[in-house]
Amino acid sequence: MSDDRRRERLRWHCRRGMLELDLILFKAFERHYDRLTEAELDLFERLLTLEDTTLLSCFQGGDDPPDPELKPLIQKLNQ
Repeated sequence: MSDDRRRERLRWHCRRGMLELDLILFKAFERHYDRLTEAELDLFERLLTLEDTTLLSCFQGGDDPPDPELKPLIQKLNQ
C-alpha cells in the first residue's frame, strides 16, 4: 500500500463517534504521522481498533490500553 493511501486511510479512521476523541486523534495524527516508524504506524492501526470509550480513557490517562504494546505510542501521541 502506498504511503499516501495508508495516510488517508488512517486519517479517515481517526473519525470517531465522540467529538473529544476526534479532536485528540486528529491533532495527534497531524502532529506525529510523518515521524512515526513503520512499527509505530502498525501500532497506530491497532490503536484505532479500540472502542471509543477505551481509547478516550487511554488518551486522558484514565486507563492503560488493553494491549500493553500500545502504551508507549499513546504516550508519544499525547506529547
